[in-house]
Parts: sequence; C-alpha cells; structure tokens
Amino acid sequence: MRTPKTVPYGSDRTVYLVVDRLGSLGTIYWEAKVEKADLETITLDFISGQFSNPIRIVAFNTVEHWSEDVSEYVAFEIQTSYDIQGKHIPDHIRDFVEERTRGARQLSLRLV
Repeated sequence: MRTPKTVPYGSDRTVYLVVDRLGSLGTIYWEAKVEKADLETITLDFISGQFSNPIRIVAFNTVEHWSEDVSEYVAFEIQTSYDIQGKHIPDHIRDFVEERTRGARQLSLRLV
C-alpha cells in the first residue's frame, strides 16, 4: 500500500498550509486541494474569515526540498493591501497581522 503524493510528480509549485487554533479543540492545520493552496488563495481565505485563530502559515516546495514559515510575509502583504485601500484590517485577522508586523511597519510621509 502506497501513500499518495500530496504534490503531483513534476509539479514545481509551492503549497501553503495554515495552522489554526480551535480553542479547546486544539491546534489543527487546514487541508486544501493542491490547486487551491497557493499564496493568493490562502490570503483571500484569511480576509474572508475562513480561519478562526490562525497561528502560522508554512510554505512547502517538495521539488526544491524546502519549507519555511511565511506568516510574517503574508501578514505584511495583508497589511499593505489594506493600507493601500485606506481600510482597517478586519477583526478576525487583526491579531495575526499585528503580531507579525509589529516593528516591521514604517510610517509613510505624506507629500504635499
């Protein structure tokens, strides 16, 4: 009996996994279809409230043999997107973004 491959053979793509805390139920990771585990989809899932209390996001690339915690990068991208739109970050992801961008944000000067 063989274990099926998570990433199809020859598919050089990075897959993102979200680790989420479900209160008294513990910590879990959300499974997603490989085609829907890209950075853009994960970011949109964050914004739409698909995760209850996200802890971290880990990127995997099995072809290149690496994995990395990309939580800070995703939080920064979300923060930047909302800053550009002039909107406040939604409550359901505010803690995640603030914890990971603390100290990394730079105030921009308004030119007159």
